[in-house]
Amino acid sequence: MLGPLPLSSARVVVELGSGTGVMTQALLRRIPFNATLFAFEINPRFSRYLRSAVSDPRLIVLNASAETLRQGLSGSGCKHVDAVVSSLALGFMSDPQRRAILGEISSLLHKDGAFTQYQYLHGLELRDGQLSRFDVAKLLHRHFRSVQRKIIWRNLPPAFVFVCRKPWCSERLMACPTE
Repeated sequence: MLGPLPLSSARVVVELGSGTGVMTQALLRRIPFNATLFAFEINPRFSRYLRSAVSDPRLIVLNASAETLRQGLSGSGCKHVDAVVSSLALGFMSDPQRRAILGEISSLLHKDGAFTQYQYLHGLELRDGQLSRFDVAKLLHRHFRSVQRKIIWRNLPPAFVFVCRKPWCSERLMACPTE
């Protein structure tokens, strides 16, 4: 699931929705010793657990929302990120939340970087308390020129992995066009 990311040459990697750190630990095994992994997790219990369970100086755990990506990185002087991994349930967020998160990612992603979005309940969206069809690929195409989809059958449950490259937004613009 991490194969499409440029991890061997990465300096700054971001994980959105770190949970208990399964992907976090896999990322730390693959990034260089001089890289930094920023793990964004809104659940304070998961954030505390991650800080206590993983004692790697390359890991910075932020108990913060993905919408605050730029703000979270600003203290470290990062101007761009090389790779972003997200397992956030985009279909269960509001449209403004999704736009904010994808806008942050696309404005910070290095021109040679990659963003991967994992989906486990593909095709579902919660809107006004009702489940409906959700086209995550269409949403991602609004923010990235290249969007590829793979199914990882060995994962339980099987995961849909969207690999996004070449954001429509340049770093100079700092904001994405509205949808």
